[in-house]
Amino acid sequence: MRRPDPQREDWAAHLAREEARYQDGEARLPNAEDADARQRQLTRLGNAAGGAGLALLMQGKAAEAADWFRRAAERYRESFADAPPGSWGRPIGAMKALVLAGDWPGAEEAARWALDAGAEEADSPIGRYAAALALLVLGRRAEARVHTDCPTAVGDALAFIAAGDVLSYQIAVESVLESFETREEYLEDIPVADTVLVLQALAEREGMVAELSSPLLPPSSEDGAAP
Repeated sequence: MRRPDPQREDWAAHLAREEARYQDGEARLPNAEDADARQRQLTRLGNAAGGAGLALLMQGKAAEAADWFRRAAERYRESFADAPPGSWGRPIGAMKALVLAGDWPGAEEAARWALDAGAEEADSPIGRYAAALALLVLGRRAEARVHTDCPTAVGDALAFIAAGDVLSYQIAVESVLESFETREEYLEDIPVADTVLVLQALAEREGMVAELSSPLLPPSSEDGAAP
């Protein structure tokens, strides 16, 4: 597969593709009687809406991006009721989308939903990730630290945000960014380090944003501003 070069990306074309995917998926959304097919299609709609939001964010159109991120969160949440057990990617996707939208009240509501759904009791790495993310969104740093044992650089970054360890966070988030810069595949083929943007937004709330620069980040993220 071709490794994307974000510096040469046609973000308007990415946006048009994601909007078309969303509209096509919405037109073919199964009814409630076919719950499994419906939840899978709703997840695809969430992915397409999130992709559209990222394409807009890379064009510096944060307000328009926020509308698509909120739509993504809605679709992920709709899909969760009929999703297989342990589908914590849906609450994670909803929380991340709302953080990227800059909608903290919405993100906090989604975080409470994830916790009410049992994220803190989950024993899988993705469940612990969902719990840690939710608790950090809610500002419950001490509780979040219990769930940041995911064996990834993302887990490390969450742990250091929870601990208020600025230097270690810088190292961890740089590692997360490097993982994006060296991969060959991206969700919806949108080459953006969205997880880094979410981590930076969480860190900014604690006064500890790292200085980062990458073609996988929108211009506003280079000076530490939240999306």
